[in-house]
Amino acid sequence: MALFDPKSKTIAQLQKSTDEKNVSINHYFDEIGRLYYGQYRDASADVSKDINSRCDAITALYTDIEANKLKILFEKGLKLCTTCKRENPLDHAFCSSCGAKFPEGSDKQVDLPVSGTLNPISSEEAAEIPSVPIDADEEKAPDSDETMPVETVLEEAEEESDVEAVKEPDIQERSL
Repeated sequence: MALFDPKSKTIAQLQKSTDEKNVSINHYFDEIGRLYYGQYRDASADVSKDINSRCDAITALYTDIEANKLKILFEKGLKLCTTCKRENPLDHAFCSSCGAKFPEGSDKQVDLPVSGTLNPISSEEAAEIPSVPIDADEEKAPDSDETMPVETVLEEAEEESDVEAVKEPDIQERSL
C-alpha cells in the first residue's frame, strides 16, 4: 500500500464531507427548536414555512450522507445489498447473505439514493437558508448549564454549596 493512497484520500474527503453535513444537520435542528420556541412565545407568529425549509434541508443532507457512505464503501471495494443492507465485495453477482441478485454494472458504479422529499433541495441550497439569530435576552433552557446565562449557573452553584453546608453538620452530629 502506497503512503499516499488516492483511495484513502478520497475516503477521507468523503468522511470529512459527511462530518460537515452532520454539523449542519445539528445546526438546523437547533434552529428549528428556536423557531418553534419563538412560535410558542408568540402564538401569532407563523414559522411553519421556515421550519419546513429547514426540514427539507435536513432531508437533503441525510440523503447526501447516505450517498457518501455508499461512495466510501465503493472506494473500499464493497457494495451494499439493497434487500438486506449487508456489505458485499464488488465482484459478487449475488448477495452472500440473502442471495439477492445485484444489478448489472453494480461493480462499476455506485447507485446513489434518491431524496424522499417532493421538492428536494441540494446541499448548496440548504446552505443558503438564513440562520435564526440568537437573542441575547432570550430565555435559555433551564436544564442545560451550557445554554444558561453565567449568573444563573453561579447562583445555582452557590445554592447547592449552601445546601451541602447545611447537610454536613447534620451528618457529623449523627456520627458523634
